[in-house]
Amino acid sequence: MKHTYLFEPAVWGVAGKFWRADGEELEAVGRTEIAHRPECWLLSGKVRVLSAPPVEFVHAYWIEPPGPHGGSVRWTFENDMFGKLQGRYTTIGPSIMSVYGCETSGYHGAEHLAQLDADNYRSTGMLLLRDRIMYSWLMMLKRGG
Repeated sequence: MKHTYLFEPAVWGVAGKFWRADGEELEAVGRTEIAHRPECWLLSGKVRVLSAPPVEFVHAYWIEPPGPHGGSVRWTFENDMFGKLQGRYTTIGPSIMSVYGCETSGYHGAEHLAQLDADNYRSTGMLLLRDRIMYSWLMMLKRGG
């Protein structure tokens, strides 16, 4: 099956669970848009964690388009809290894996996107600060959702 997330422009609805460092489980919802331009792909959106008070994570990734052999792409994301995260997405069969980090801030992590079908993916991942897990998640992504 050909990957659709990242590799095709689309809007994706996001819903699932988010865990804080203390283990508290919270509901989360969001939206991600992927746009392809000749010089880069853009992944932008937000995830709202339904805590009291709610917390919103805004993301905007700059992704290098794949080369002629495809498969692996580099990405960057920068904000005041995390610093400049740099990572790589790579396709492995029905999965897309991403590892990332920022040497100056100490944040790093990984995400696994499992393709369920052309319109649905399951995302699991974690964000660490040095050796401490700060956040982890299990989210469902639905194209057009």
